[in-house]
Amino acid sequence: MRFELVCAAIMGLVFVANAQAPNPRDVKLVGDRFKPLTYDQMTPEQKAMTEHVLGGERGGMGGPFNVMLRSPEMGDLAQKLGAHVRFHSSLSRKQNELAIIITARYWKAEYEWYAHRRLAEQAGVTPAVIEAIRAGKRPASMQPDEEVVYNFVTELLDTKRVSDPIFHAAVEKLGERGVVDMVAVSGYYNLVSMFLNVDRYPLPNGAKPEFAAAR
Repeated sequence: MRFELVCAAIMGLVFVANAQAPNPRDVKLVGDRFKPLTYDQMTPEQKAMTEHVLGGERGGMGGPFNVMLRSPEMGDLAQKLGAHVRFHSSLSRKQNELAIIITARYWKAEYEWYAHRRLAEQAGVTPAVIEAIRAGKRPASMQPDEEVVYNFVTELLDTKRVSDPIFHAAVEKLGERGVVDMVAVSGYYNLVSMFLNVDRYPLPNGAKPEFAAAR
């Protein structure tokens, strides 16, 4: 009886997971220079990547995936890395999202900023910190862990190096694994930001560019 209950519970979880996954044929991709593909237009490799993205934790195909589909084997590997650094990092969600918006601001990637500034705020980054980063200024007041992330990612992007004091402060606060995960999430979102900027990926209707004055 207990075995049957366990099996039923497992089947129920599988059913829920499958029920929540969007139908690939219903997905409406977005792009500019790269024409949005429909599921019926995709090659088997592109369909496989699409199904992997939709079956994962994102549940959608907004952002760089229409571009990645042009090289689906690479795109599938990249999206798996992206899912790991976003959802399974040793960093806290707040630390992770802070690293992402710093990277988005560095590239002036409008859509990446639009998508992740809200996620950063939901994760606990204050509006004042977010606004300072958007304006290209050092936030006046940060929590100790935020300061470590800000100093590390900003110095790495700006100088292409990390000084000993910044590195050791990050290791002390986040551990060696946290430092590696921080480099990885910034690295992945550098790639994403480049894809979006090359494509000139559009913002949703009604959203306004936030870096127009900085161009």
